[in-house]
Amino acid sequence: MSLIRIIFIVFLSVASFTAVLGHEPVDLDMVHRIRQEGLKNSQIRDLSFHLTDVIGPRLSGSTGLRNAYEWTSKQMEEWGLSNVEVSPWGDFGRGWENERFYFAMTKPYYQHLIAVPRAWTRGTGGEIVTRPVLVNIRDEKDFDRYRGKLEGKVIVTPVISEPELSFEPLASRRDDDELQRLAQYPDVVSPDYGRPWRQQSDWFTQQVFSRKVMEFFEDEGVKAILNASGTFGVVRSHGRGYDVSDEPGLAQVDMTFEHYGRIVRLLEAGVDVELELEIENRFLYDDLKGYNVLAEIPGTDPVLKDEVVIIGGHLDSWHAGTGGNDNAAGVAVMMEVMRILKDLEVLPRRTIRIALWGAEEQGLHGSRSYVREHYFDYSDGGKKPGHENFSAYYNVDNGSGKIRGIYLQDNDALRPIFEAWFEPLKDLGVNTVTLRRTGSTDHVAFDAAGLPGFQFIQDRLDYARSYHTNMDTFERMQLGDMMQAATVVAVLVYHTAMRDERLPRKHFDP
Repeated sequence: MSLIRIIFIVFLSVASFTAVLGHEPVDLDMVHRIRQEGLKNSQIRDLSFHLTDVIGPRLSGSTGLRNAYEWTSKQMEEWGLSNVEVSPWGDFGRGWENERFYFAMTKPYYQHLIAVPRAWTRGTGGEIVTRPVLVNIRDEKDFDRYRGKLEGKVIVTPVISEPELSFEPLASRRDDDELQRLAQYPDVVSPDYGRPWRQQSDWFTQQVFSRKVMEFFEDEGVKAILNASGTFGVVRSHGRGYDVSDEPGLAQVDMTFEHYGRIVRLLEAGVDVELELEIENRFLYDDLKGYNVLAEIPGTDPVLKDEVVIIGGHLDSWHAGTGGNDNAAGVAVMMEVMRILKDLEVLPRRTIRIALWGAEEQGLHGSRSYVREHYFDYSDGGKKPGHENFSAYYNVDNGSGKIRGIYLQDNDALRPIFEAWFEPLKDLGVNTVTLRRTGSTDHVAFDAAGLPGFQFIQDRLDYARSYHTNMDTFERMQLGDMMQAATVVAVLVYHTAMRDERLPRKHFDP
């Protein structure tokens, strides 16, 4: 083959690739380097091990979360990141942690019970041996039936629903048909968050009545309440009010449905049931603040260095497990992104910042407070000076599955940009760009302020079965998928930090 023919073929190949990418520049050499570092020299396993097995549960306000602040900030300092800071975002409320828990049925036979104490509730003041009482309160008229009869008792309530038999696989990946449907743009939120909601009026009525029932139990001197939460040996964590101005709630225990239902059925049949229960909880009042962990790679462009590209995920977890998929996975991925870029000695034009948020599980407190302080505050004049210097926020908080694409949150102008950036990553399974919105995690705080904030389309795996539960542990984290995710995010972050213009913004009307 002649030299001229070879040059012509190469020219056609380059021209074809440029046509696919449109006018959005893609640094293929840097993409190659990021892929090599992210897929061959990954530290995902070590990061995941420390965040879960070593640190343990990271409930907001707990010693475990404080240990996570310390370890993540120290690790990023060792990598050479700049401006590492454990930054207070405001007052959280009540610190709490469980120190001892034992729960078993001793009559009509012995059975260790699968359960978890509910967060921010009191303990039992030592071990108690008790016969549980079945209480059925449907409306306020039922209070009189139990008044004066519940002091010192452990309460269960009737089973009003049964777990359905599931024929679905325990875990799943998104197939091509599903990704193609996601790429379409009906006027709805994503299918992950598009489930029908109960009527708001019914929901508020239920909540008001539930508070009245709880106040009745408190006034009657109930010792503890048992709740069904989760099934097939999996207990889903919950919490009561953590506001320091409220009295700590009476002891509550969340149980797997199968063990809870057995107690209820025995009581309904008149069988004598005896329980042994000991809960020792500790309330922490030495530091009631909440924190975010911040670090960055400073920008180098004289004009653009004050603009920022932020990546993040929430550092807190629930307490039944060690928060593997929710959200040690997201934290490990984003920390790995910073390590990759730092080890490659990237000199970004814009500043690249990582933010590990606090108290996401209680209402996105860390990220929302950060946005209010730096970018936009509805109660204090709207836009802050930093609003104009913001380029993008990328978030990981849907488990440890591979990244398959991105939600654009209705921002049409971004489609050609992300399609160009995804082109050299298609062999990693990344090919879906959808205008759909998704919610329920920290990118919402930025999107609500008119800033480009993104959550990724990820393979679900078994996330729905494990998050917030006693089984959300290291074993649920798919390390190979997380290596892919870190590589993909690093490519997007690099190009966002290097492009001439900040990412386009959709229309924003406060």
